[in-house]
Amino acid sequence: MKTINQFQNLDQITGFFLVKKCETKTASNNKKFMDFLLCDKTGEINAKLWDASEEHEQTYQANMLIKVRGLTKEWNGNLQLNIDLIRPVINEDGVELSDYVPSAPFDPEYMLSIIMDYVNQIQHPDIKCIINQLIMENRDKLLYYPAAQKNHHSIRSGWLYHIMTMLQAAEKMQEIYSFLNKDLLFAGVILHDLAKLSEMEANELGIVSNYTIEGQLLGHIVQGIKMVDKIATDIGADEEIILLLQHLILSHHYKGEWGSPKSPMIPEAEMLHHLDIIDAHMYDFKHALDNTEPGTMSDQVWTLSRRVYKQQGKL
Repeated sequence: MKTINQFQNLDQITGFFLVKKCETKTASNNKKFMDFLLCDKTGEINAKLWDASEEHEQTYQANMLIKVRGLTKEWNGNLQLNIDLIRPVINEDGVELSDYVPSAPFDPEYMLSIIMDYVNQIQHPDIKCIINQLIMENRDKLLYYPAAQKNHHSIRSGWLYHIMTMLQAAEKMQEIYSFLNKDLLFAGVILHDLAKLSEMEANELGIVSNYTIEGQLLGHIVQGIKMVDKIATDIGADEEIILLLQHLILSHHYKGEWGSPKSPMIPEAEMLHHLDIIDAHMYDFKHALDNTEPGTMSDQVWTLSRRVYKQQGKL
């Protein structure tokens, strides 16, 4: 049975999938159809069930396992699965939900322990206290939250994976650029996307169903500044430390058109932005190459605005 990353145009597919999203729509002929986003551990694919009935609408919803039979077709440069037969999974199928959830490649408790090793390297008591308290308050969510609804690290425990690899890269960069303040750099990495846990609504499968009202009205940058300000005020943190931590969060998107009203004005903020971009792009490259045959070009990677090439392994 093929996995999603193995699908090719005009493949006849029979398999089990997790419904990540599900919506009833109306086609140009005024007939209803169901628009699915299906996934397994290797990726996701858009799927269509044409001429959907009321029973279909009532039966299928997000976060359930289904078995489908259908045909893949290329549409606007992407593969789409046209469903011929569909049914919910039954006990006799012997299918486990967790086997179909795209997840980080490391155990979440392990990733959190690595992150805490970096927190313990922070010397400034105010910074360490703020970080420790925020991690303690959000620990349960941290274990399963993705780093985004879609695009990079939009997988179960994706937030931990993103932060862990960024911290590992930050450590190496600080060894080269030794004038960087390690406390601020590590804190910036941990804090810059922490408020995504309150910006998005995600279940324990790491699937985002929506953005919260506050997330839509404010966004994770403003929410992150508020989180830091509350704890920093409670503990009576140094005023300059509060400003610097908030600036790291505020400027990590780099430009106004990218979401940051201020550009980086301290070297740690500059480094934070580039570490974030590098980590996101490397994730997207790996994800694309994992789904590409050696010696060929990948499909269009929209987050990179290009196709990428997978070498044949002769180097």
